[in-house]
Formats: sequence, C-alpha cells, structure tokens
Amino acid sequence: MIITSEVYENRRRELINRIPEGSAVFLFAGKGRPMSQDTDYRFLPDRNFFYLTGLTYEDGRLVIIKEKDGSSRQMLFALKQSEIVERWHGKRVPFEVLSRTSGIATENIFDVEEFDEKVYDLLREYEVLIDGTSIASEVSSFSSSCEVYGDVGPALTDMRMVKSQEETDAIVEAAVITEEAIDEMKTLIRPGVTELMLYTKLEYEMARRGSLIPAFSTIVSIGTNAFYLHHSEPEDASGAVAKKGDIIQIDVGARCMGYCADISRVFIVGVPDDEEEASRRQKLLTLIRTLRKRAFEFIAPGQTFTTLNQEMRRITGEYLTEWGLLKKDYTDEDVKAYYWHNTSHHMGLDVHDICEREKPFAEGNCLAVEPGVYIKEWGIGFRIEDDVVVTSDGCRLLSSGLDSDESVYVKGSDI
Repeated sequence: MIITSEVYENRRRELINRIPEGSAVFLFAGKGRPMSQDTDYRFLPDRNFFYLTGLTYEDGRLVIIKEKDGSSRQMLFALKQSEIVERWHGKRVPFEVLSRTSGIATENIFDVEEFDEKVYDLLREYEVLIDGTSIASEVSSFSSSCEVYGDVGPALTDMRMVKSQEETDAIVEAAVITEEAIDEMKTLIRPGVTELMLYTKLEYEMARRGSLIPAFSTIVSIGTNAFYLHHSEPEDASGAVAKKGDIIQIDVGARCMGYCADISRVFIVGVPDDEEEASRRQKLLTLIRTLRKRAFEFIAPGQTFTTLNQEMRRITGEYLTEWGLLKKDYTDEDVKAYYWHNTSHHMGLDVHDICEREKPFAEGNCLAVEPGVYIKEWGIGFRIEDDVVVTSDGCRLLSSGLDSDESVYVKGSDI
C-alpha cells in the first residue's frame, strides 16, 4: 500500500490553518546516531517530519511559511546527490522523487547546504515556530540561534491523535505482518526452545516482509521472565529454556508505511503435570479473556484511559477475591499489586503514540488494548494485546483479535 502525496499535502495545509499569520515553522528529520566510531544505527526520521512529508532521509528540513496575508509557501532541504559521497555512504534520493512523495514542488527543494543562507532573512521577517516534541538534536541547536515565538508540537499532537483511513489501513497491514511472523514463530514452540530462537524467528519474519525496524524492541519471555514487562534481551540456552507447563509471553510489532502494530500473545508449552498449576493457568486465562471482551465493549467516544483502567481493575478485583488472593474489603491499590500496567495507549507512528493522555477517546483514535494480570504467588502472569480504532459508537479491531478459544496457543510436550 502507498500513502499518496495528497495526504501529506493535506496535513501541511491543516497545520498552516492552525498557525498564526506572519510565522515560519521549522521541522527537522534528524541525523543518524552513531553505533560505533564509523557506523550508525539504521535511521528513523523524526515522526512529525515524516508525518508532514512521508520522507525518511537523514538531515531533512522542512520550512512552512504563513504570510501576513494568509498565503503560504514551503521549503524542503535535502542531501543533494553526489557520486563520490554516495559511493561510500549509499544512494541519496533525487529531488524529483522527494517531490513525488511529499507533494512539495521540485523548485522548492534545496540542498541542505543552502539552509543557513536561505533561512537567514526568514528569521528576521517571521515569528519562528518549532516542534517542541521533537527529539532531533537539531531543534535545540537551531532554537539557541534565534528567538522562538511558539511551539507547533501541541497542534501536531492533536492532529496525529485522530487517524485517517490511510493510517488505519497501514496499521492493519502492520498487524498482518506481525501476526504472520507470530504464526511462523509458533511452529518452533516446544520444550527446549529458547527466547533467542523465538526472538530471531520473529525478527526475521518481520524483516523479510519489509519491516526492517520493528515498532519496538521485540519481547520474548519464558516462565518467570514474564514478570519483567519489557524483557527485551532474549536469553540463549544459558538462560531461560522452555519446559513443559511453561508460559511464553510474546510482545511484538511490525511497521508498515511508518505505522506501528502492537500485539501480545501467550503460549503454554504443554499441560503442567501438577493439576493445581494447570487449573491456575486456566483461571488466569479466563480472567484475561473476560477483561479483553469487556475492554472492547467499553471503549467508545467519551471514555478515557482512567475509566477504562478502573473498569478493568474492578473486574480483576472480583476475580482475585473469589480466588482468595484479596480480602473482600480490598482497595484499588490492592488490585494494582496484580494489575501492574495501564490497559491501553495510543498508537500510530510511534507504538506509544504522542497524545493528550487525559483527553476522552474520539472517533479515529487508534489504541493498543492489553489487559494483563501478574500473580507472583502462583508464579504466572501474562497479557494478551490487540489493536483497535475508536468508531462513532464503540471500537473496531485492527488486528485479528483472535477467537476466544485461540487467545492462548497450547503446545504439547510431544512435538
């Protein structure tokens, strides 16, 4: 799938409508970050720069100018093609291609080496606006060189919170890639498998489908490693090795057209020999399925993360009381000892997408939904996660959601 230049043009037009006349917005793609003395990490552009241009190249700069009469113009700066530089550092994208992707006319695209010269007069004539949410180091250095009048970060956050059809389609595709990778990986699950074996399978299957930079660090946790929520350093045979009855927690997400999926699955490696242990796994699975069903029913315009979390903890408290883990006069803080993390978060160009977290859900919000309960007394805990978009009267799944009987895959010990 391709997000057309018209989409990026419309986004820039919307931003122009939100800024004052007589101002100039400066946004930066950022530069590569060194991994060693002569090697950089794979580059991922600043998300707001990408949101407005669709461009992924390093050291890009976008200037959007709104004149005092309400008219506007745009300037894009990029690395110019150079046979010698490209010989050693890889291809640079021709300005014509940058124009087709972004919708910015070729005559308004300049060599980044011309940036200082061309913006000198702009800094005197216009009120300078920056993106205060950007993590690009160029923002702070640029801000220190001129007087800054405002921050477009809140406006861009507000825009990014409501996804278009193109954006939800990209998240669906990212979810398809992710779930296909999980399907390939689960064939390896058996006693003796390591976290590293499962991790590398997931990473490979996503990469060969075009997702070279995952949405976040892939998590594979065997046994009690699931109690470390962001266990992103997979262990080899010297660490966690799956045995009969173990729980394996997977939390993984691919990218498509820059947009993230976020999916969690849990696998049980055969049935534990201990009947009580097997019963506890089934009890926890029943609770998580109940929470998932209720969360999907609950999410709708007007609800908030606060009300959703309260509802999830209310249900969890009832189950924990029935199981004898909480007393009847339990408090919300008592439940939090088992329900550790929030149920949901915004997602989009970042897996934890930028947002106003206290703002009520609205149609077009894309959310990852991940109820999870962790019971140290039983030695088990897990979450199951899927992605949704808020609709006019509820929410709709973007990932598969799984049927209730398939939320946990049980692999026998004889395979």
